[in-house]
Formats: sequence, C-alpha cells, structure tokens
Amino acid sequence: MKKILTELNNSNSTNIDLLNTAEIIKIIHNEDKIIHQAIEEALPEIEQATDIITDSLLQNGRVAYFGAGTSGRLGVLDASECWPTYSFPKEQLKGYIAGGDYALRNSIEGAEDSIEEALKDLNDFNPTSKDVVIGISASGNPKYVLTILEQATLKGATTIGITSNPEAKLISLSKISIITKVGPEVITGSSRMKSGTAQKMVLNMLSTASMIKIGKTYKNYMIDVRPTCDKLINRANRIISEICQIPIEIADKYRIKGDNNVKIACVMYNKSCTKQEAIDLLKKHNGILRKVI
Repeated sequence: MKKILTELNNSNSTNIDLLNTAEIIKIIHNEDKIIHQAIEEALPEIEQATDIITDSLLQNGRVAYFGAGTSGRLGVLDASECWPTYSFPKEQLKGYIAGGDYALRNSIEGAEDSIEEALKDLNDFNPTSKDVVIGISASGNPKYVLTILEQATLKGATTIGITSNPEAKLISLSKISIITKVGPEVITGSSRMKSGTAQKMVLNMLSTASMIKIGKTYKNYMIDVRPTCDKLINRANRIISEICQIPIEIADKYRIKGDNNVKIACVMYNKSCTKQEAIDLLKKHNGILRKVI
C-alpha cells in the first residue's frame, strides 16, 4: 500500500534521537519554515473559501468545522474564540470533534473512523443550502471527515476541505480544497506538528478575514470585543479612546453609557447622540461602524 505524504519518514530528522537539544530544536525550526511556503501556495483557495464563508454569513448562514484529534481541537478552538473576540453568535460558527467534548482532552481510539459519530454530529448541526461545512484532516482520509463532507453535500451545504495530503480523499468531496503541502513530519506521522500548525494558520485566515468582511472590525480594531474581564475592559477603553481621539477616562465613561458596546460608545461620542440613536444608526448600516462615523 502506498504511504500517504503525512505518514512518510523525514530524512532530515532520521537520527534526531542522537542529537543534542540545540540540534533537535534547529531541525524542528527549519522544518517549520516550510509551512509558510505551503500556505502561500494555497492562498488562492483560502481566498475562495473566505468569500464563500463571508457570503454565507451575510445571508445568516452558518459555518461548522469538523475534524478528529488535533484537527478537531483546532476547529473547536477557532470557533470558540470568535464569540469573545467578535461577539459572533455561537450558533452561527461551531466546531465539532470526533468523540465529542471528551476528545478535546483525551484520545478516543477509533473516533476518526466512526461513521456513526459523523452522522450524529452532522445531524446536530443540521446543515442547509445556506451553510458551509469545513472538514479538517492532515491525511484527509478519516471516515468521520469523509462522511461529514459527503452527507453535507447531499444536504445542499457548501463543503471546504483542509488537508496536508495532495492525494486526500476529502478533495473529491469538497467544493474548495485547501492543501498545505508541508511534507513529512519531524517525528513520523506526528501531524500535530507542521500539519497542525498549517491548519491553525489557515483557520486564522478564514475566520479573521470573514469577520473583517462582515464588519466586525473598524480599521484593525476588534470593535465587537466583549469586555468580560479587566484585560478586555482596558482593551475596549483603548479602542474607543483611539478611534474617537479622546482620553481613556472619557472613553471609559462612554463604554459604560453604551452598555459595554464599543461600537455604540463610538457612535454616541462621534454623533453626540443617545444610546438608542446610536443603536438605530448602526442597525441602519448593518452594524458597520465605518458607514456611520
């Protein structure tokens, strides 16, 4: 049987167990440099996928990541961080991992090849033609991910595949395939390394670019941040201060007047209006601050 790319032995690290710490780290570092080139080669597909996701979200569609092991954990991580960062509804961007939440901390043998798990998770998401389903897998061959993509297509959803294997089965089941050719891992088959890092970088691009395009930022400020702790309260105050060109103390007062909503606070100050007037102005412009101030 032909070995898949992510399972091949890396000749650059063959005798890594005989090396000292500095030499081991240098090999890992040199291999990681390959990731950036692999991502660059996949930029056209990342762009297409981003536009598909954006169009879906603008039509109140939903997006879900599905993966097993490291891939599943990265998808759950990316989805879970969009709510505090952009106040993006949790039900509109979800992450699923084969084996459920227990698998986030524990390895569940066989979960990646469970068709039953795939059907259960897909039924929970229940995709429609407005939705986007993203399968993530280094090898691109686990039955869990393949079943998800196949069934999601039958339900009319748009499918996107993310893999490090140019011969992955998920490619034929995805409308857009993002292939990051990072090559064999430093430790043979340990796809949490280069493949996992590449997946994290791709997911960062997809979610961040999509949030920017639907108006969740003003310039490069995260204006929909949820100030739920001291760090985020201070961040919100700094954003208001810099956008409105006012002292932090005044920014803090407007944040409080705006019920912890950065956009409302900025509109209230810039338009010298009430909170309700600011809310109405934002609604009129689909929540995009650029169009209001």
